[in-house]
Amino acid sequence: MTEASIIALVEYMAKSLVEKPEEVTVTAAEKEGIIELSLKVAEGDMGKVIGKQGRIAKALRSVLKAAAAKEGKKYSLEIG
Repeated sequence: MTEASIIALVEYMAKSLVEKPEEVTVTAAEKEGIIELSLKVAEGDMGKVIGKQGRIAKALRSVLKAAAAKEGKKYSLEIG
């Protein structure tokens, strides 16, 4: 998977969780060999993306890690 397809994957997963999918944005920046993805959602949708005790956020990060493993790169996901 390319970086663009991984960004699209995170965006797709987030849009399926929220009430306002048009406000979902994912940006990428590389820092010290790790590609840091920043996920932004509407303020009212933040809880839906994080989930109870962070379970949904952990699941999103797990899927991201699995997709990135095929590429041989490291990704991190920041939700804010």
